Amino acid sequence: MSDLTQFILNLSVRLPAILAALTFHEYAHGWVADKRGDSTARLLGRLTWNPLSHLDPIGTLALIFTPVGWAKPVPVNFNNLRHPRRDMVLVAAAGPGANLILASVCAGLLRQFDGTEGMDESAAWLLSWFTPVYHMLRWSVLINVALAVFNLIPVLPLDGGRVMAGLLPPRQAASYGRLERYGFVILIVLIFSGVVDRLIWPPIALVAGLLLGA
Repeated sequence: MSDLTQFILNLSVRLPAILAALTFHEYAHGWVADKRGDSTARLLGRLTWNPLSHLDPIGTLALIFTPVGWAKPVPVNFNNLRHPRRDMVLVAAAGPGANLILASVCAGLLRQFDGTEGMDESAAWLLSWFTPVYHMLRWSVLINVALAVFNLIPVLPLDGGRVMAGLLPPRQAASYGRLERYGFVILIVLIFSGVVDRLIWPPIALVAGLLLGA
């Protein structure tokens, strides 16, 4: 099997998992914001399960090749929230929370494959169907855990930064919020310096290992 063929096969298994992870993440942000008083995402057509509405080309490509990736952020006007500081934390945490829930569901489905071991040859056709689904579910666990952990890094505009800003006292939160204009640059430096890898791989391995029973 050529490298290109192997890449295409791997992509066919990973891409559905990536699309589901990004869609669940952004939908969760919009849904919680809508429930807490901000209808911006719904009015702009972003409260949808259509993955094409949430894809960021660069962020999606990054997630194909690395554990770091992102979607097109769902617009949220925090001033419209009923309790802006508290609800900002809920909205921000909803994305990673949705990814961890999806990872847990996929891990539960994976356990249903335990009984396929030892099948006789007459059931080989079942295995031919089970195998890609098994790998897709396994990738879904890893991708969802990675997306949740990466987004919980406490750097604005990541979800972890929003949670941090909502938990800090107002004066410190205002000072912290002013760093958001430099957030992208800070993230790039952290990624290329290897700091992000050192931060996220241990918790990714821990959580994924617990879910997968490794």
